[in-house]
Amino acid sequence: MSVRAAKPVAMIACVLFSALLAGCNTRGGPVPYDVADFGPPDQPKMSTGADYRLSAGDTLSIIVFRVEELSRDYQVDPVGNIAIPLIGAVPVAGHTTAEIKQTVVAKLNERYLRDPDVTVVVKEAAARVVTIDGSVKLPGAYPATGDLTLLKAVALARGVDKDANPKRVAIFRTVEGKRMAAAFDLTMIRRGEAADPQVFSGDIVVVDGSGSQSVFRDLLATLPVVALFRPF
Repeated sequence: MSVRAAKPVAMIACVLFSALLAGCNTRGGPVPYDVADFGPPDQPKMSTGADYRLSAGDTLSIIVFRVEELSRDYQVDPVGNIAIPLIGAVPVAGHTTAEIKQTVVAKLNERYLRDPDVTVVVKEAAARVVTIDGSVKLPGAYPATGDLTLLKAVALARGVDKDANPKRVAIFRTVEGKRMAAAFDLTMIRRGEAADPQVFSGDIVVVDGSGSQSVFRDLLATLPVVALFRPF
C-alpha cells in the first residue's frame, strides 16, 4: 500500500476511534447495536502439541508405570488443578504436559516412588475460554463453560469498574473467517428490555470506559470497515 493510500485509511481509523470514545455512559460508536445475525463464531482449531498449555475443562491421561491406582484420566477443575491420589491438588492450568510431568515426578519422588516412570498426554482439549477486557474489575481469560451469556461473562470478571460505560459493551468474534463485532447495552439487558446474548469460546468481550481505550483501538484495527457498520 502506498503512503498516499495509507493516509485515508489512517484518517478513517482516527475518526472511528474518536466516535467510539465520545460521550460517557452513552450508546453509539462504530460497533453496531441490534445486529440481526450475530451467530456463533467459528470453532477454534485446537492443537495439543508439545507447546499446548492446559486450561480448565481439559482432560489429561497420566500413566505411572506399574502404579495402576495413579494411572487414569484427570480433568482440570475450574481452578486449574487436578487431584492425584497420594499427591493431592496439582496446578496444571497454563502448563505444558512436559512441565506437568516434571511436577508429578518431583512430588512422587519426595515420598512415595524412586525415579517414577510417568507419561502425561492431553486426552481431550475440551477447554475453551472467553477473554473479558476493558473497564472490568478483573480482566482476563475465563473458561467458557455451560450456557454463558454476556451478563454472566461480565460477572466472571467481577463486574464493571467505577469508570465503566455499561451502555456500550462490545463482543468481538470470528464468523466464517471474518472478524466481526456487535455492541450491547448492559443496562437494558439487566432491566429485561434486551436479550442477554450468548457468549462463546473464543469471543472477546470489551466493556467501554477509561480502561478500554487501547483495547478498543487494537481490536478495531482487526475489523474490516464494512463489519463496523453493516449487520452480519
